[in-house]
Amino acid sequence: RCFYDQKILLKAFGEWREQWTVGRERKLSLRADNHYRHFLHNLIFKAWRAYVCQQQEKRNKYYVAESYAKMQKLLRTWQCWLVYVDVQRTKHGMQSVALAFRERSCLRIPWAVWRRHYQDCTGRKMNILALQHWAQSLQFRAWLQWRELYLYIQNDKQETRAVTHHQHWELKRCMEAWLGYLNLHRVKKHQNVLAQEHHQSRIVRQCFSDWRLSWERRRRMHDHQKDIEKLAARIALRRVFAHWKHYVLCVEETRQCELAEKHHRRHLLV
Repeated sequence: RCFYDQKILLKAFGEWREQWTVGRERKLSLRADNHYRHFLHNLIFKAWRAYVCQQQEKRNKYYVAESYAKMQKLLRTWQCWLVYVDVQRTKHGMQSVALAFRERSCLRIPWAVWRRHYQDCTGRKMNILALQHWAQSLQFRAWLQWRELYLYIQNDKQETRAVTHHQHWELKRCMEAWLGYLNLHRVKKHQNVLAQEHHQSRIVRQCFSDWRLSWERRRRMHDHQKDIEKLAARIALRRVFAHWKHYVLCVEETRQCELAEKHHRRHLLV
């Protein structure tokens, strides 16, 4: 009963603590939203004040520029009239100069458009170069993992070769001992030894062939298992890379959406 009461108290305390943390987080989020709104209002007010000052300065500059332009127009018309009266012969030259000036003024807009297009193209090229660098880094990491796996497989192969060499050496030593035993007893029982030697050699060849077949079968099974493990590792790595690529694309899309929303809000504020 006490244990049950303790468990109920712990559960109630846990739920109360979760509700308290949720309420505290909600209060903090409300405070953060109020602070963010106040900060945005302050920024908007500062921007509006700067805009009003800038408009006043522009208006004053416009009045000064308009008066100066009128004076310049009067002076320019007077000078043009004097030039027209004095230098009437150079009318065609002045017309060609005016046409060249008009062409330069007409080319300003295409130049601005081309410059914007060039900036966009350079931004795209930089994005492509960044993606290529990211792909190369991924390939380098995959190559390092493959190298570690290859070194591990080579060490395993060397161990298997050492074991097989030891078995061959033990078999050779046994065969040498057995041949020495046969040479010692060849004098007494030559015929029986020959028959027994023939029978035993046949048995040994059969056993050795069986052992060799079994060893080849085990080696093939071991190689096949290693190939299966390599294929499984590659499939798992490819699957992880596909999931990671999908995740990166989703993150990039969300980031672009957030940037678009921020730009839209900024545009609305302006």
